[in-house]
Amino acid sequence: MGNCSLNRAVFLDRDGVINEVQLRNGRPYPPDSFEDLKIFKDVPESLKKLKTLGFQLIVVTNQPDVGRGTQKKEIVECINDYLLKELNLDAFYVCWHGYDGECNCRKPLPGLLLKAAKERKIELKKSFMIGDRWRDIDAGHAAGCRTIFIDRDYEESLHIHPEITLESISEASDWVQNQVN
Repeated sequence: MGNCSLNRAVFLDRDGVINEVQLRNGRPYPPDSFEDLKIFKDVPESLKKLKTLGFQLIVVTNQPDVGRGTQKKEIVECINDYLLKELNLDAFYVCWHGYDGECNCRKPLPGLLLKAAKERKIELKKSFMIGDRWRDIDAGHAAGCRTIFIDRDYEESLHIHPEITLESISEASDWVQNQVN
């Protein structure tokens, strides 16, 4: 596949999309350590498919526990570095801030997607955002991407309707393939 199509991206949330989360009181939490990291089984093949379709694969993730002091930045970076290499991802964009209103990069604001688009020459209207929480869908929508919600049955509601709701990243990669073929 030529470089001409790499001006589009699939933006992915990390926790709940690429790797499993720990559910506490119906809310998802990231892995506490590298040893707790479990990649969903369908992720490697699904990402490979998106890559062959000519998409950059960019993770956009809030990691507020670092900003709140309940997680070490080194642990998050270790997990991110491993995922980057293991899954042949193109880039990670991380918001380290702990609370809404602290920055313009924390999803649901579109700052991470806008920064990636500017730095990597991505056309947002040709791109997709895959997420498992309302913040992901809101950020993708605000950036002008098509949005795919992976419903993991959390106890929270969406604010904006995604273009489609699915149950896995393999369903999402199939749907993207059908949209671009």
